[in-house]
This record gives sequence, C-alpha cells and structure tokens, in this order.
Amino acid sequence: MNYNWNWGVFLQEAPSGADTYLGWLLTGLKWTLLLSLSAWAVALAVGGIVGVLRTAPGRALSLAAASYVEVFRNIPLLVQLFIWYFVLPELLPVKMGDAFKQMNPLAQQFIAAWLCLGLFTAARVAEQVRAGIQSLPPGQKNAGLALGFTLPQTYRYVLLPMAVRIVVPPLTSEFLNIFKNSAVATTIGLIELSRQAQQLVDYTAQPFEAFIAVTALYLMLNVTIMSIMRKVERMLRVPGFIVAGK
Repeated sequence: MNYNWNWGVFLQEAPSGADTYLGWLLTGLKWTLLLSLSAWAVALAVGGIVGVLRTAPGRALSLAAASYVEVFRNIPLLVQLFIWYFVLPELLPVKMGDAFKQMNPLAQQFIAAWLCLGLFTAARVAEQVRAGIQSLPPGQKNAGLALGFTLPQTYRYVLLPMAVRIVVPPLTSEFLNIFKNSAVATTIGLIELSRQAQQLVDYTAQPFEAFIAVTALYLMLNVTIMSIMRKVERMLRVPGFIVAGK
C-alpha cells in the first residue's frame, strides 16, 4: 500500500490562518457536544411526557402519544432532517418562515438539527419510559390510588421513580445513539465532528489520519458516557429489585 502517513498534519495551519487542523476537529467536537446534549434535553422532556401518556387511561391521549411515536420512529432520520431544514420554513407563516431564512446559516442548521434529533430521539425514549412503567406490578398503581393520591401524583411519586431506575440501561444506549446520529447534520452543512473531518480530507488529502482521529474522539465520548451512566445506574438501583451492572 503506497500511502504517505503524516500525523503532523493536525498541527499544520488551516487555510483560514487562524487555527490548525486539530483546532478544526476540536471545533467540530464542540458542536457535536452542543447539538447532542441540547437534543438529549429535548428528547428526555418530550419522551418522558409522551411515554407517560402512552400508559394513560384516556384513550385519546394514549392514541395521540402512540401516533407521535409511530410517525417519528418510522420516518428515516435523514428525511426528517431535510423536512425540518428545507420544507418546514415554507409551511410556516410568512413572517416566521422569512425570519428563519434570514438567520445566520449556522443558526439555521443548528436549530433544524436540534429539533430533528431531539424529537426523533424522544419517540424512542417514550417507548423506553412506557416499557418501564408497564413492567411494574399493577399493585403499585393501585396502592398509590388507595393512599388517596390522584393519578398524576401516583405517576409522580410511585410509578416514575421506579420506572426511571428500570430504564436507565436502555436510555444509556439512546444517549450514545444521539451522539452518533448527530453526524447526519453534516448533510445540511453543520460543522460538527464528521463534517470537519471531511473538510480536513478535502484540504490535506490525508483521509486515514482524519478519520482515525475522528473515530478516536467518538470512542472517547462513548466510553466517557458509558462510565458516567454506569455510576448513575449504581446510584439509582433499588436493592433486591434491580442489579446494577458491574
């Protein structure tokens, strides 16, 4: 294989003259972190509410929540991203659509990717929350109601505290996925980690070094998240009910 390895390329000055190629990758990592964490906040908030509604006794609420889950889970993520970025501004009222189009391009890309990734992941989180609630013995809900709690109070004080402990491991997988799925934002131009790697290849013609470095950064992120979530799982476990991973 006739390939000239050059690991020093990361310390070379980028065409802008204000940064190195390593700085490019770190900037991409910053945007990946910002996009993923902000989208995860949306996913947890919306997914938690939708997951609870999926188990609610009211048929209308349950049906609405189920419809949300089916729509967002069954449309490919890339298609959803294009809808948020290209289609939705045309469907909004004229003033709102024009305001979005006149924003800084980076802000447009970030907002579209943030909403898309957050709401897509929320549908998956909702199913984890639903499964966690439905895995609890029916007697827990009945006991809460027998104590005089309203249904919302029963969810808040009895069902959700236990369900959250059950769904921590699958939520860890979704948390990892949101970092990996953030790479689709490169298709609309957001300068996240994979996008910066592509630019590095375009300017330096050193693809192996670029993508090995990006792989190492993604691995570092995933290992860090898994370590944190294992500690969270051990902290939240209920002795005799859930066995924390070792």
